[in-house]
Amino acid sequence: MTISNRDTFLQHVAANLGRDVIVEGVKRPDWKHKPHLNVFKNHNVEQLIDELEKQCENIHTDFRRTTKENLHQTLQEVLDAYDADSIVYAYDERNEVYGLDSYFAELNNDGKDAYEWSTSNKEKNRQKVERADVGLTFSDITLAESGTVTLLNDEYNARTISLLPESYIAIIPKETIVPRMTQATTMIHQMQQENNHVPSCVSFVTGPSNSADIEMNLIVGVHGPVRAAYIVVD
Repeated sequence: MTISNRDTFLQHVAANLGRDVIVEGVKRPDWKHKPHLNVFKNHNVEQLIDELEKQCENIHTDFRRTTKENLHQTLQEVLDAYDADSIVYAYDERNEVYGLDSYFAELNNDGKDAYEWSTSNKEKNRQKVERADVGLTFSDITLAESGTVTLLNDEYNARTISLLPESYIAIIPKETIVPRMTQATTMIHQMQQENNHVPSCVSFVTGPSNSADIEMNLIVGVHGPVRAAYIVVD
């Protein structure tokens, strides 16, 4: 990720604070108490999956667990439950690894509409995602505590895939599950420090769209999907 106008921004802040820009001798504080590191600290992956499943009940999200071999069947069960005939999915190398390319081809052969997000056809992308019954992506980092999937959005995995369709499905590889936001932000920071590609947009999706702004009445689907399903894959 390229950082633009950083020096100008820092100079502006320093000027408003009435001092020069400090560029040397700056150390991160080492807090005596670090409760954010203790949440689910000693949980193994199976225990984290149990916590994720419990949290899905709180955020009105369907939870499924399957194997790579049975992923087709599990995914079809969710699509049938959502009465879905059209699906938009992100371009992702994991589609082939998890056997989804062949499954999407089968859907198209059966008269359904399975569309892969294309970097070369923006107008068709927009039309497809606006009309799709389901948007599907892989989770890059999954937070057990809050039931949140982290999406590293880029030109191959647009945030509209998880936002515009009526329903959203996240495929969660078991190895992506971590305790909470603390670990997710640490991993993203490490990616940036190691000069790996970190997109300018990182989405944290926690179940279907919810709002209780009006008289504390919970309304689902105000500004996003009405339904969401998480499929954890061993």
